[in-house]
Amino acid sequence: MLTLIVIVFVVGYLAIAFEHVINANKTASALLTGVICWSLYALLGAESHLVAEQLAHHLTPIAEILFFLLAAMTIVELVDAHQGFALITDRIKTQNPVVLLWVIALLTFFMSAALDNLTTSIVMISLLRKLLPASDWRKLLAGVVIIAANAGGAWSPIGDVTTTMLWIGGQISAVHIITHLFVPSLVALLVPVFYLQFAYFRKNRIALTTDTKSQTLLPQGSAVMLFLGLGMLLFVPIFKTFTHLPPYMGMLLGLGVVWIASEIIHKDKDEEERKPFTVAHALSKVDASSVLFFLGILLAISALESTHILSACATWLSEAIPDIHWAMFLIGAISAVVDNVPLVAAVQGMYSLEAFAMDSSMWTFLAYCAGTGGSLLIIGSAAGVAVMGMEKIDFVWYVKKVSFLALISYVAGAGVYYLMFLV
Repeated sequence: MLTLIVIVFVVGYLAIAFEHVINANKTASALLTGVICWSLYALLGAESHLVAEQLAHHLTPIAEILFFLLAAMTIVELVDAHQGFALITDRIKTQNPVVLLWVIALLTFFMSAALDNLTTSIVMISLLRKLLPASDWRKLLAGVVIIAANAGGAWSPIGDVTTTMLWIGGQISAVHIITHLFVPSLVALLVPVFYLQFAYFRKNRIALTTDTKSQTLLPQGSAVMLFLGLGMLLFVPIFKTFTHLPPYMGMLLGLGVVWIASEIIHKDKDEEERKPFTVAHALSKVDASSVLFFLGILLAISALESTHILSACATWLSEAIPDIHWAMFLIGAISAVVDNVPLVAAVQGMYSLEAFAMDSSMWTFLAYCAGTGGSLLIIGSAAGVAVMGMEKIDFVWYVKKVSFLALISYVAGAGVYYLMFLV
């Protein structure tokens, strides 16, 4: 029975990793994998009522993650519907390539910590398309966006799905992840940016495209929605600290506040004018496929945990790589090929909080490695896949031009963390 479950999981995992090759959506593969693993466990394993109890036990933490993500995505879509991000991006106008490089890198880094790396990447690529004509220069900056977005998401509990999973799961705390990973993540940004500055950008001029010289016509309430939306996102860790309630409760509170604000701003408009600024419209734009993907993956991982397959994997990994931090470093590199969400979910199932307490260096280092390792390949993170689609960046081109930057970024940040906390 266990062998059959492992086979199904591996096949599902491969289907997710090679979705572009087999033309099967990874969400469908994840859902099938999760349901089939639990079905096999129910049919071939323990008594059905015990399996149902275990499934119900796992659904609580899974639901917390899904509610958190759904509420966060809706807040971001509401801000975007009001073109709130244009208040930031419209102020960027420069013909100096070095200044542009640093502005794009730093803005992406800090925005991804407050929003998430996927949303930030989409916003920043939209900005680059306004500022620059299609060229290798723009593609290089798009690569910087991927590296900066993943590095920025790694040090914030709301900046990356994997850090959010670890935060909700109780493996890390908000204050700890910020204080311990900010410097390593910043170094992971600075190293490739400095390299690019001296290797490529120092002696080149880049002309703005003509359509960037006019300001975007912003709808009513854009500034209010931007600052309120960002404020409520940043308030979630504070809410959890004071109430000790799960993070999704703080995110739902934020959604409710932003929702009411949107209704008040547009209360005098008729129904048709108000429609693009409603939560119903924002929900229609939320990437529901991603939410279902997380559901399928987390169900599959929970099945492996319930059948004790993950504990056996943890024993094997500990024997193969005695230093747990090297194991996490390797997992981060693997996340460039395989999605980091199932990898982190697997590690959460492999190691208990009794073995590694909250805020232990293993969990913190995992957050860094899983968050930044995906930059090594363009398919290794949600930010990379989004940029790949928007900019039509070829996989091989990225390997030749950007993967080295991502590698020195990943190694530099990991080295700084080692020197700061593991020596």
